[in-house]
Amino acid sequence: MKASRLIIDTRVRLGPFEHRAELDLPLSGLTALFGASGAGKSTLVNLVAGLLRPDSGRIVVGDTVFFDSQRGVDLPVHRRELGVVFQDARLFPHLDVRDNLLYGWRRAGERTRSPVATLDSVVPLLGLEPLLDRKPHTLSGGERQRVAFGRALLAQPSLLLMDEPLASLDAARKAELLPCIERLRDEFGLPILYVSHSVDEVLRLATSLVLFDQGRVSAAGPLAEVLEHPAAAALSEAGALVFGRVESVAAGDEAGRIACDGFTLKVPALDLPEGSAVRVRIPAREVALSLQDPGPISISNRIEGVIERIEAPTHPQGPARVRVRVGSETVLAAAITPDSVRRLALEPGVRCWCLVKAVALDRSALALARGLAAYSTSTAPSGREPEAPGRR
Repeated sequence: MKASRLIIDTRVRLGPFEHRAELDLPLSGLTALFGASGAGKSTLVNLVAGLLRPDSGRIVVGDTVFFDSQRGVDLPVHRRELGVVFQDARLFPHLDVRDNLLYGWRRAGERTRSPVATLDSVVPLLGLEPLLDRKPHTLSGGERQRVAFGRALLAQPSLLLMDEPLASLDAARKAELLPCIERLRDEFGLPILYVSHSVDEVLRLATSLVLFDQGRVSAAGPLAEVLEHPAAAALSEAGALVFGRVESVAAGDEAGRIACDGFTLKVPALDLPEGSAVRVRIPAREVALSLQDPGPISISNRIEGVIERIEAPTHPQGPARVRVRVGSETVLAAAITPDSVRRLALEPGVRCWCLVKAVALDRSALALARGLAAYSTSTAPSGREPEAPGRR
């Protein structure tokens, strides 16, 4: 059976700005839309939502044609069966949290006969039990966004659109909500289009990635694959993603261990069960290089590999970036000074050791990846990203 698709082939001119998108994505996982301000990310969301009409083209979600200029189809917003979450929660101020949630349920109408989500499933998932009788003005920003997530889910959408839902929140509130978004992605199996300027959010949440630049799609596909594209420099400069499974949690003085792509990572105490699939972000600034095994030192992770390429600094006084292949599917990045490159005579083909402190891989660098296998026809081996959306 052929998987449902999200097909977008649209063109729209907004003053001097022309937006052009041509995408064919599976309706699964979380697809992050990333790019500079004004690159066209929110425009794409507005086109799918029906808040902006293309000049030409078509938008198809699964079996439903939202827009087709040749056939004269343009479904109104209320018939597109979408859940939408914006930067601000946009809750009804005169309704309490329970009634705000039930607004989404009632809006779904007959679709509630076979619901994607119910009040009983959404409330505990998002931790809304103590908030149900409160009005929006008494809630924190993070609490309001959790209610907005719940209301969108209870509308029984075929697709969830999230336009920078964490942008207006402080770091603590973002940390609270990131696990909620992971649960929406994994436990309800809803496809999500997610707009973000945050590298951390994209690397933690995305199963696939679409890069926008000046109104055009510059790259799209599986997350790990797009990170290797030249257009992803702003993301890939942050470091590397490693995929693996929890081999053991910390016990006493022992570190936790994650089995990866032919190597093992030691990390601080894990609050995940053994066997859990995880993705680990290893920042380039936390990777040092050695031309030989350094022997007894305090750095726990010493990963042998071969240099694939060296990228010159992108700005004066900036670091060079050394890409080191450490497994069949895994490349780590190290940010070091050009002087270090010269002193060590680093070049492609040279064997070296990547040194990474375990304390650099705390909970903020780890993300549960339990749902990733569901986005592929088969479970990916440790260290390898499952198949995900591509560009047509």
